[in-house]
Amino acid sequence: MTFDPGIADLLAVLSGAMVGLTLAVVGGGGSILAVPLLLYVVGVANPHVAIGTGALAVSVNAFANLIAHSRAGNVKWPCAVVFGGSGVAGAFIGSILGKLVDGQQLLFLFGLVMVAVALAMFWPRKTEGDPNVRITPAIAVRLVAIGLLTGLLAGFFGIGGGFLIVPGIMVGSGMAMLNAVGSSLFSVGAFGLTTAVSYAADGLVDWRIAGEFILGGLGGGMAGLGLATQLSARKGLLNRVFAGIVLAVAAYIIWRSFPI
Repeated sequence: MTFDPGIADLLAVLSGAMVGLTLAVVGGGGSILAVPLLLYVVGVANPHVAIGTGALAVSVNAFANLIAHSRAGNVKWPCAVVFGGSGVAGAFIGSILGKLVDGQQLLFLFGLVMVAVALAMFWPRKTEGDPNVRITPAIAVRLVAIGLLTGLLAGFFGIGGGFLIVPGIMVGSGMAMLNAVGSSLFSVGAFGLTTAVSYAADGLVDWRIAGEFILGGLGGGMAGLGLATQLSARKGLLNRVFAGIVLAVAAYIIWRSFPI
């Protein structure tokens, strides 16, 4: 599917705004929609270009949100850096492996991952945890192991991986949910940037669309900050509604890319 360049530009901005708004309101999982939006709404023809372009856009938006969380004191930097550092190595390996897989096969696997993400979002998140956690050798080892695996998956599918990173950091360190969300943004940005650099080296990033997607994402994120506060009491319902949307998109992707 291809569109007039002007229409494609507008759709890229609007799609980016949708992802940014979703991330701000729901608190995670929005980046899983970046690739299908680029493919089926913006009209990017090559699945690998959609993955590389989406990874770059997700990375920039994640780093922008990281600044706000850091100013609020929500980021546990030692844990975030250890988890993110090991995850970058995994993301680099995953991005190389992803480029070796046929585009349609990769989309089919991506659809299956979306199903898993949606089902996980139906599961209520626990808010317990230690808001004063300090890194120890044992915690560092757990964060390195979980970070490496999470980065591998994020790099392979070209996603931010926030839905994996948040619970991964909580399991590895025992920190509170709010700190895990803030700390996860460092890894989301680092993983996305690693994947984007790998894909860009092979010419698999559409820079114009990436810029438009980022612009829309930043605007959507700012709009979503106020909306998130107003809808905080209904966040559980919003998570379930969003999970239903992800399931529907996953079903469409699986149908379009089902191996015959």
